[in-house]
Amino acid sequence: MTSPQHIFLKYLSKKGMAATEQRRVVLEIFLKSKGHFSYKELYIQVREADSSISSVTVYRTVKLLAKCGIAGSIDFGDGITRYECRYNRPHHDHLVCTKCGKKIGVVDDSIENLQELLAEKHGFSIKRHKMILFGICSDCRDS
Repeated sequence: MTSPQHIFLKYLSKKGMAATEQRRVVLEIFLKSKGHFSYKELYIQVREADSSISSVTVYRTVKLLAKCGIAGSIDFGDGITRYECRYNRPHHDHLVCTKCGKKIGVVDDSIENLQELLAEKHGFSIKRHKMILFGICSDCRDS
């Protein structure tokens, strides 16, 4: 299996971009991060590791990570783009509580199968998708 570092270096090379130490640091911290986070949240982590790395460098690097497929971006309806690692992690959909903001990653084979059936019915080939269901979580409903 090709490492995310190799994928990123190959992408940068193909685009004629430099594989800088700052980009390497951002990538390593990104790969260690769990969940969904904004580039600003990632920047805070990067700053702790290397205070010389600017927020612009983090922003541009996370965009590059998304373009080469290592990162995925998602907006949970609040106007903030969040990122999560896609490398070696299974696809999942999301449930979002509109009251407290809780986010739950979910996998359901029946939904995935239904999507494939719908695509086949319409002669469509799915390459990727995002599904976000908004509602009220059990904690908020009970309070």
